[in-house]
Amino acid sequence: MVGAFWHGLILAFALILPIGMQNGFLLSQGALHRRWLAALPAVVTAALCDTFLVALAVFGVSGAVFHIVWLRVALGIVGVAFLLYMGFQTWRENPDHDAVTSEVWSPRRQMGFAMSVSLLNPHALMDTLAVIGGSAAVYGTWGERASFAAACALVSWVWFFFLMTLGHVAGRAAAGVGLKRVINRISALMMWFSAGLLIHILLTFR
Repeated sequence: MVGAFWHGLILAFALILPIGMQNGFLLSQGALHRRWLAALPAVVTAALCDTFLVALAVFGVSGAVFHIVWLRVALGIVGVAFLLYMGFQTWRENPDHDAVTSEVWSPRRQMGFAMSVSLLNPHALMDTLAVIGGSAAVYGTWGERASFAAACALVSWVWFFFLMTLGHVAGRAAAGVGLKRVINRISALMMWFSAGLLIHILLTFR
């Protein structure tokens, strides 16, 4: 279970790093509000949505194939392919200067927008259902799968609170193109490393 937990941490951290709409929105909300807790509705909503998607992927999508060995292996291979492809795309991505928002939003509007960029984002759905679900499918016990899911959800909560704090302390300048590019390169390397871990699990799969 310890191995599954660390696998989940590394994989989820690699997937969540790129500064897209969700991360950019949370970062800017932290920067635009005078009070640190004012951006809390957006952070909690985004984290809950990610937790829901992780649970759906690990215990729903991959849970349906829990006892089908060949399908578990197939999903693992799909997860490796997605990780390699997304790592390549993330490495090549050229972040722009566009801000996600330039005004302070009410709690209700924060929650609505956070839900939309979390649940209606094709990349987020691909990350959770294909990559996380495919990776979880290689684990043969519920304890390992629960440990893997907990690690993935924990990364979302910690990362989103970190983004809010970073935005609050450093302001919108922290989301500049230079930092985005560095973060994306680190994310790509971690995606490729996670793909290597998944390949190792598949090769030693019984």
